[in-house]
Amino acid sequence: MDGQRAGAVNASAAPALRARLRNWIFQPRGTEAGEVFLNQRRVFIFPTRYGLLFAFSLAAFLAASINYDLALGFVLTFFLASAGLVAMLHTFRNQVHLTLAPARVAPVHAGQTARFELRLTNGKAYERAAIWLGAQPERVVVDVPPGRSVTVTLPVATRRRGWQEAPRITVETRYPLGLFRAWSYWQPDVRCLVWPAPAGDVLALPDAPEGTGDGAPRGAGTDDFGGLREYQVTDSPRHIAWKNAAAALTTGAPLLSKLFTGAASSELVFDLNALPRHLGLEDRLSLLTRWVDEATTARAPFTLRVPGESIGPAIGEAHRLACLKLLALVEPLPRNN
Repeated sequence: MDGQRAGAVNASAAPALRARLRNWIFQPRGTEAGEVFLNQRRVFIFPTRYGLLFAFSLAAFLAASINYDLALGFVLTFFLASAGLVAMLHTFRNQVHLTLAPARVAPVHAGQTARFELRLTNGKAYERAAIWLGAQPERVVVDVPPGRSVTVTLPVATRRRGWQEAPRITVETRYPLGLFRAWSYWQPDVRCLVWPAPAGDVLALPDAPEGTGDGAPRGAGTDDFGGLREYQVTDSPRHIAWKNAAAALTTGAPLLSKLFTGAASSELVFDLNALPRHLGLEDRLSLLTRWVDEATTARAPFTLRVPGESIGPAIGEAHRLACLKLLALVEPLPRNN
């Protein structure tokens, strides 16, 4: 019994020991803001399986040359060994002193692929060939010209709404012969906003409540000119009264926007708490996401309400993006909701 207990303890301690050893060797740094410079201490190098096979072959050549006193065998062995050492130096040189920096990432819906843009800068006078960047299972290969910067896009799958941090990225190279692998770890301080996935045709877009807009049903009218009002940030540039813009600049009067009657005249209200409670929170958020997209396409002003916050009424792409961000960051509701 004591032997079995000791074996179980040793088995449970082995993963922790390996993790401590790995952390001691590779020294994980967590997220790193801004640019990261790969100095000598951040680049690790080790033979690949082909490099190990190459080393084993050299040992066999050397043993055969000694055993049979082959002068040409010694020449071949030491020539290949020299080539291997030179390849190791070129592999290390191909990666060290690169500068890495995050660029940008556009928001996506849950289930879509986030595309993190990363910038590599080569400050040396020689090309960096076949640099691999990746986070399992995705990776991309890029060449960085001398004295230039290159932007690459790393695809990352998304599953849940909210903020998604960039994964830890492995930067590696096996140039020129594939005998050695030089690599570095990088955790860029960048994140992607993941919106809820739009729902299917579960519920149709609701009608505007009575007393809002002019009461015209959605789809009616021909978007006839209905007057002017003071410009709002969420207004489309196409609706700005440009003829009055010059006068507004000289006199200090406010910029004006055109109002249209018809399809966009009814004000819609999307309220998270007003949706059927048999739908879960994520289903309700997905439904609101679809309604926001449909209302924006129809150019219908709408208000979005979630617990503790309300946006609108407004129209336009800026209003849509603000609403989708609000839906993406809604906190889970209490259990009784």
